[in-house]
Amino acid sequence: MNLLKSIKSAVVLALGVAMVSCAGVDNPGLEYAPNMYHSVAYEPLKQITDENAGDWVQMDQENSNYGEYYSSNPLNPNRMNMRTPPANTIARGKSPYRVAKDDLDSAANVISPYPEGNEAILKDGKVLYEKFCDHCHGKDGITPGKVGDVFLGVPAYNSAAIKDKPEGHVFHVITHGKGRMGAHASQLSVDERWRIARYVQKLQKQ
Repeated sequence: MNLLKSIKSAVVLALGVAMVSCAGVDNPGLEYAPNMYHSVAYEPLKQITDENAGDWVQMDQENSNYGEYYSSNPLNPNRMNMRTPPANTIARGKSPYRVAKDDLDSAANVISPYPEGNEAILKDGKVLYEKFCDHCHGKDGITPGKVGDVFLGVPAYNSAAIKDKPEGHVFHVITHGKGRMGAHASQLSVDERWRIARYVQKLQKQ
Protein backbone atom coordinates (compact mmCIF):
# COMPACT_ATOMS: atom_id res chain seq x y z
CA MET A 1 0.00 0.00 0.00
CA ASN A 2 2.84 2.34 0.92
CA LEU A 3 4.53 1.43 -2.36
CA LEU A 4 1.41 2.44 -4.32
CA LYS A 5 1.27 5.78 -2.49
CA SER A 6 4.94 6.35 -3.18
CA ILE A 7 4.45 5.67 -6.87
CA LYS A 8 1.47 8.09 -7.04
CA SER A 9 3.44 10.76 -5.22
CA ALA A 10 6.37 10.30 -7.60
CA VAL A 11 4.10 10.61 -10.66
CA VAL A 12 2.45 13.78 -9.31
CA LEU A 13 5.85 15.27 -8.49
CA ALA A 14 7.19 14.45 -11.97
CA LEU A 15 4.17 16.03 -13.65
CA GLY A 16 4.52 19.13 -11.50
CA VAL A 17 8.19 19.52 -12.35
CA ALA A 18 7.40 19.04 -16.05
CA MET A 19 4.66 21.70 -16.01
CA VAL A 20 6.82 24.22 -14.16
CA SER A 21 9.76 23.64 -16.50
CA CYS A 22 7.56 24.16 -19.58
CA ALA A 23 6.18 27.43 -18.23
CA GLY A 24 9.55 29.18 -17.85
CA VAL A 25 10.62 31.73 -20.48
CA ASP A 26 14.00 30.02 -20.66
CA ASN A 27 12.34 26.82 -21.85
CA PRO A 28 9.73 27.80 -24.44
CA GLY A 29 9.70 24.33 -25.95
CA LEU A 30 9.40 23.45 -29.62
CA GLU A 31 6.66 24.30 -32.09
CA TYR A 32 5.79 21.47 -34.42
CA ALA A 33 5.69 22.46 -38.12
CA PRO A 34 5.63 26.26 -37.56
CA ASN A 35 5.01 26.94 -41.27
CA MET A 36 1.58 25.42 -40.80
CA TYR A 37 0.65 28.26 -38.44
CA HIS A 38 2.84 31.16 -39.56
CA SER A 39 2.66 32.08 -43.23
CA VAL A 40 5.98 32.46 -45.03
CA ALA A 41 4.28 34.45 -47.79
CA TYR A 42 3.78 38.21 -47.59
CA GLU A 43 0.39 38.89 -46.03
CA PRO A 44 -1.24 42.24 -46.86
CA LEU A 45 -2.67 42.91 -43.40
CA LYS A 46 0.35 41.77 -41.40
CA GLN A 47 3.77 43.35 -41.12
CA ILE A 48 6.44 42.14 -38.72
CA THR A 49 9.55 44.27 -39.23
CA ASP A 50 11.80 42.55 -36.68
CA GLU A 51 14.07 40.28 -38.71
CA ASN A 52 14.74 38.14 -35.63
CA ALA A 53 11.05 37.60 -34.89
CA GLY A 54 10.27 33.96 -34.27
CA ASP A 55 13.87 33.10 -33.33
CA TRP A 56 13.53 32.53 -29.57
CA VAL A 57 17.25 32.07 -29.17
CA GLN A 58 18.11 35.61 -30.35
CA MET A 59 15.02 37.61 -29.50
CA ASP A 60 14.09 39.43 -26.31
CA GLN A 61 11.02 37.38 -25.42
CA GLU A 62 9.68 39.86 -22.89
CA ASN A 63 9.55 42.73 -25.42
CA SER A 64 8.67 40.87 -28.61
CA ASN A 65 5.75 38.98 -30.12
CA TYR A 66 6.98 35.45 -29.62
CA GLY A 67 5.56 33.12 -32.23
CA GLU A 68 5.43 35.73 -35.01
CA TYR A 69 7.84 35.65 -37.92
CA TYR A 70 9.49 38.37 -39.99
CA SER A 71 7.08 39.10 -42.84
CA SER A 72 7.96 42.43 -44.45
CA ASN A 73 8.80 42.95 -48.10
CA PRO A 74 12.23 44.61 -48.31
CA LEU A 75 11.62 45.65 -51.94
CA ASN A 76 8.64 47.90 -51.18
CA PRO A 77 8.69 51.40 -49.65
CA ASN A 78 8.74 51.17 -45.86
CA ARG A 79 8.87 47.39 -46.28
CA MET A 80 5.11 47.37 -46.78
CA ASN A 81 3.41 44.21 -48.02
CA MET A 82 0.55 46.09 -49.70
CA ARG A 83 0.96 48.58 -52.52
CA THR A 84 -1.46 50.77 -54.43
CA PRO A 85 -2.46 49.08 -57.72
CA PRO A 86 -1.10 50.72 -60.90
CA ALA A 87 -3.37 53.25 -62.57
CA ASN A 88 -6.10 51.91 -64.87
CA THR A 89 -5.79 48.32 -63.66
CA ILE A 90 -8.90 46.21 -63.13
CA ALA A 91 -9.35 43.92 -60.15
CA ARG A 92 -9.75 40.25 -61.00
CA GLY A 93 -13.40 39.37 -61.49
CA LYS A 94 -14.46 43.02 -61.78
CA SER A 95 -15.90 44.75 -64.82
CA PRO A 96 -15.69 48.54 -64.42
CA TYR A 97 -18.51 50.77 -65.59
CA ARG A 98 -17.02 54.03 -66.82
CA VAL A 99 -19.90 55.85 -68.52
CA ALA A 100 -20.15 59.36 -67.07
CA LYS A 101 -23.22 60.19 -65.00
CA ASP A 102 -24.68 62.68 -67.48
CA ASP A 103 -23.82 60.69 -70.61
CA LEU A 104 -27.20 59.01 -71.09
CA ASP A 105 -26.66 58.68 -74.85
CA SER A 106 -23.63 56.44 -74.35
CA ALA A 107 -25.40 54.55 -71.58
CA ALA A 108 -28.22 53.66 -73.97
CA ASN A 109 -25.72 51.71 -76.09
CA VAL A 110 -24.36 49.60 -73.21
CA ILE A 111 -25.37 45.98 -73.70
CA SER A 112 -26.47 43.67 -70.88
CA PRO A 113 -24.13 40.73 -70.22
CA TYR A 114 -27.17 38.43 -70.11
CA PRO A 115 -28.87 37.06 -73.24
CA GLU A 116 -32.56 37.67 -73.84
CA GLY A 117 -35.02 35.06 -72.62
CA ASN A 118 -33.09 34.06 -69.50
CA GLU A 119 -35.92 33.36 -67.06
CA ALA A 120 -33.57 32.89 -64.07
CA ILE A 121 -32.23 36.43 -64.52
CA LEU A 122 -35.77 37.77 -64.78
CA LYS A 123 -36.81 35.93 -61.63
CA ASP A 124 -33.84 37.24 -59.66
CA GLY A 125 -34.51 40.73 -60.99
CA LYS A 126 -38.09 40.59 -59.70
CA VAL A 127 -36.91 39.64 -56.19
CA LEU A 128 -34.34 42.47 -56.15
CA TYR A 129 -36.88 44.94 -57.59
CA GLU A 130 -39.32 44.17 -54.80
CA LYS A 131 -36.58 44.78 -52.20
CA PHE A 132 -35.07 47.97 -53.59
CA CYS A 133 -37.51 49.60 -56.02
CA ASP A 134 -41.21 48.98 -55.52
CA HIS A 135 -41.52 51.28 -52.48
CA CYS A 136 -41.15 54.16 -54.98
CA HIS A 137 -42.08 52.67 -58.36
CA GLY A 138 -44.80 50.29 -57.20
CA LYS A 139 -45.17 46.54 -57.71
CA ASP A 140 -46.15 46.93 -61.36
CA GLY A 141 -43.98 49.94 -62.18
CA ILE A 142 -47.09 51.93 -63.05
CA THR A 143 -48.86 52.75 -59.79
CA PRO A 144 -46.39 54.42 -57.37
CA GLY A 145 -45.53 52.70 -54.10
CA LYS A 146 -45.94 54.17 -50.61
CA VAL A 147 -42.88 56.42 -50.96
CA GLY A 148 -43.86 57.38 -54.51
CA ASP A 149 -47.23 58.58 -53.21
CA VAL A 150 -45.49 61.03 -50.89
CA PHE A 151 -42.73 62.23 -53.21
CA LEU A 152 -44.37 63.07 -56.51
CA GLY A 153 -42.63 62.75 -59.86
CA VAL A 154 -42.03 58.97 -59.99
CA PRO A 155 -42.65 58.09 -63.65
CA ALA A 156 -44.65 55.07 -64.79
CA TYR A 157 -42.57 52.57 -66.75
CA ASN A 158 -45.19 52.34 -69.50
CA SER A 159 -45.33 56.11 -70.02
CA ALA A 160 -44.30 57.58 -73.37
CA ALA A 161 -41.09 58.99 -71.86
CA ILE A 162 -39.95 55.71 -70.29
CA LYS A 163 -41.40 52.70 -72.09
CA ASP A 164 -38.84 52.68 -74.92
CA LYS A 165 -35.72 53.33 -72.85
CA PRO A 166 -33.14 50.59 -73.50
CA GLU A 167 -31.72 48.30 -70.84
CA GLY A 168 -28.42 50.19 -70.74
CA HIS A 169 -30.27 53.40 -69.88
CA VAL A 170 -32.14 51.69 -67.04
CA PHE A 171 -28.89 50.22 -65.68
CA HIS A 172 -27.23 53.65 -65.85
CA VAL A 173 -30.03 55.36 -63.92
CA ILE A 174 -29.95 52.65 -61.23
CA THR A 175 -26.18 53.12 -61.00
CA HIS A 176 -25.94 56.93 -60.93
CA GLY A 177 -29.48 58.03 -60.15
CA LYS A 178 -31.51 60.66 -62.03
CA GLY A 179 -33.63 63.55 -60.79
CA ARG A 180 -34.96 62.70 -57.34
CA MET A 181 -33.79 59.12 -57.57
CA GLY A 182 -30.47 58.58 -55.82
CA ALA A 183 -27.62 56.37 -57.00
CA HIS A 184 -27.87 52.71 -55.97
CA ALA A 185 -24.36 51.58 -56.92
CA SER A 186 -23.35 51.37 -53.24
CA GLN A 187 -26.32 49.15 -52.43
CA LEU A 188 -26.40 46.86 -55.45
CA SER A 189 -23.61 45.06 -57.26
CA VAL A 190 -23.16 45.44 -61.02
CA ASP A 191 -24.71 42.01 -61.50
CA GLU A 192 -27.75 42.86 -59.35
CA ARG A 193 -28.30 46.13 -61.22
CA TRP A 194 -28.37 44.30 -64.55
CA ARG A 195 -30.89 41.81 -63.18
CA ILE A 196 -33.18 44.61 -62.00
CA ALA A 197 -32.82 46.38 -65.36
CA ARG A 198 -33.94 43.20 -67.11
CA TYR A 199 -37.06 43.02 -64.93
CA VAL A 200 -37.80 46.72 -65.50
CA GLN A 201 -37.72 46.01 -69.24
CA LYS A 202 -40.55 43.55 -68.68
CA LEU A 203 -42.56 46.13 -66.72
CA GLN A 204 -42.03 48.69 -69.50
CA LYS A 205 -43.91 46.44 -71.94
CA GLN A 206 -47.16 46.33 -69.91
